[in-house]
Amino acid sequence: MDIAVIAGVIAAVALVLVCLLLVMLRYMCRHKGTYHTNEAKGTEFAESADAALQDDPALQDAGGGSRKEYFI
Repeated sequence: MDIAVIAGVIAAVALVLVCLLLVMLRYMCRHKGTYHTNEAKGTEFAESADAALQDDPALQDAGGGSRKEYFI
């Protein structure tokens, strides 16, 4: 009788470990570390950061000269 209880506990622990392993493998396969950026296309081939950003439409002055920036 004692052997059956010990075998049942060992089987339950083994089942829990297998389930945990499967959950971990699924998580690791689904989350591969991909990310998305909002950078302009083609900037990775520019010779410098300034050259890459000078033609970026998001950084162009949209308001003309009416807005002033003050640096303290």
